[in-house]
Amino acid sequence: MGHRFLEITGTPSVRAARAAQGSAATYARFEGGPDTHDQLGSAEAGFIAARDSAYIASVSETGWPYIQHRGGPPGFLLPLDDRRIAFADLRGNRQYLTLGNIAADSRVALFLMDYANRRRLKLLGRMEVGASEDASLAPLFAAARRAERILVVTVEAFDWNCPQHITPRFTEAEVTAGVAPLRRQIEELEAENRTLRQGLNPAQEPAA
Repeated sequence: MGHRFLEITGTPSVRAARAAQGSAATYARFEGGPDTHDQLGSAEAGFIAARDSAYIASVSETGWPYIQHRGGPPGFLLPLDDRRIAFADLRGNRQYLTLGNIAADSRVALFLMDYANRRRLKLLGRMEVGASEDASLAPLFAAARRAERILVVTVEAFDWNCPQHITPRFTEAEVTAGVAPLRRQIEELEAENRTLRQGLNPAQEPAA
């Protein structure tokens, strides 16, 4: 089977496009052998848990794709195990496009971005509404009292993208952490400057 993400996405038309563009051999080497990229490891779980936003794609019954943004503090995406991710679905504009789409076709794709470090993780899976009796979801139900529901994604495949063409962007927290050493240096210089000014008593200054 090989690389599970490439297996799922490698449709006949995609393979034809690769052959036409000269990249078929590059991806053929990932075919065959035991499945890989179908279970989340510690690197994937840590990356997911550190994200403060996600892009979620679903498909309507008429075949149109829809992409939704979801965000929250780091940790709002909770890896439950090596195959499942959950998050609290908070009330938005109440169009319920993703909710309606997954009722007809549970397949979704997630894009998780780390702009500062130019990394991205792509996930394919199936999304469903989490059951309140699922003990693994108890922390989310307890923490997200304003949530309309808990959504659970069962991951079928993932892939890491190369950093090419990712424009670095930084969150407020990342900027604050980055400039902290400069702020400390400025504060130290200002304190030193005040001390020097206080020491310059005109009565003690040497005559010209």
